[in-house]
Amino acid sequence: MKYFATVNGRAHEVELVERLGELVVHVDGKPLALRYEQVDEYGQVVAQCEGKSYALSVEGSEARVAVTLAGLYYEIELENERERAAHAAERAAGKGGGVVKAIMPGVVVELLVKKGDVVAKGQPLLILSAMKMQNEIAAPQAGVVKELHVAAGQAVAAGAKLVSLTLEEA
Repeated sequence: MKYFATVNGRAHEVELVERLGELVVHVDGKPLALRYEQVDEYGQVVAQCEGKSYALSVEGSEARVAVTLAGLYYEIELENERERAAHAAERAAGKGGGVVKAIMPGVVVELLVKKGDVVAKGQPLLILSAMKMQNEIAAPQAGVVKELHVAAGQAVAAGAKLVSLTLEEA
């Protein structure tokens, strides 16, 4: 699974794949030899990275983590691909019209609107199947469907145009 981590304000892309019981890690596209073991229930962790051992203290939730390593403090914000897509739609909400794009590759399962439809903020526009899950792609703001750039059954890449919206005229 792909994650997006912001460490002390610096963005990184992290991909985690489990193969034959082993964790394969790529950070910003580069492989990283990493193993870890939880020491106790208080967030103490021993990590081995590229042949070196580190003692870490980890606190927080799945979305925000604070890590202390050798007296240095790191604040980490995490999003998986699905959360990133939802947050991108929220960020686009205030922009007034525009194009709704696919945040991840997938297949358009069903179109829920047609050209000329008036949509409310948060209203589902289409269903995108990605990573074996059905994802509702919602309108980031109220508006009118100006253009549909995809059809049901169509495969799309990350960043592909899905739907264009314009602001609803009063």
